[in-house]
Amino acid sequence: MKEQEEAERRFMLRAAELAAYAVDHGLGGPFRAVVVKDGVIVGEGYNQVTSANDPTAHAEVMAIRNACQQLESFQLTGCEIYSSCEPCPMCLGAIYWARPEKLIYGSTRFDAANAGFDDAFIYHELALPENQRNLRISFQPHQKAVEVFRHWKDRENKTTY
Repeated sequence: MKEQEEAERRFMLRAAELAAYAVDHGLGGPFRAVVVKDGVIVGEGYNQVTSANDPTAHAEVMAIRNACQQLESFQLTGCEIYSSCEPCPMCLGAIYWARPEKLIYGSTRFDAANAGFDDAFIYHELALPENQRNLRISFQPHQKAVEVFRHWKDRENKTTY
């Protein structure tokens, strides 16, 4: 147990130190994540939203992409993700899709909000019915959009996930 706790502290320290590095070098916001498998870091990512002009380039997403490339897999089975901060809703969704064994984070979304990174509006919006959200959302049913699911379902040579 003590060995596991020490490993968790070490990997969290790595994520926090790299977050500070990213800030010091103007690479993006103060967020960093590492992916660990069998006690070894297999992927790292830092926030690149402003440097890459990509609103999806959050630390956790970048770490997942990096780890999946390294592991040559679209899932992080048997992995742990260490994030310097509690993941936002987008990153949490990506983490669920990646299917790691565990997520460990070092600061809360409230700590991030105090620094100007407030995603409370997203949590609020997601709880509202679509017709009450700030983002205008419209459902336009289309037969082709439905048929592609039947095509996928009937396909024998597919990789499910």
